[in-house]
Amino acid sequence: MDIVVVGSADFTLGFQLAGIDNLHNPADDEECAQTLRGLLSEKEAGIVVIDSTLLARMPDRLKVALSDSVSPTVLGIGTEEDNTLRETIRKAIGVDLWH
Repeated sequence: MDIVVVGSADFTLGFQLAGIDNLHNPADDEECAQTLRGLLSEKEAGIVVIDSTLLARMPDRLKVALSDSVSPTVLGIGTEEDNTLRETIRKAIGVDLWH
């Protein structure tokens, strides 16, 4: 199972330096949505990390599909506070670790 990173070149650079080589730098929101739809059906993708600001701009139906996905697990990471990781962990183990 691979870790896949989706975002701008600046966002993916740190992951690339950490040794992750499955990176996607979509040019616009439509290309990003197309990439994410493809990753949902890719068997080798275990975790998809995406810039949370990019994730927020995706169509609602796609966001629901990404949120409900177990394999791959989709994590939105960004600089502003986001509860995506918290909710993903809560769904996976059934416990809210922050309370």
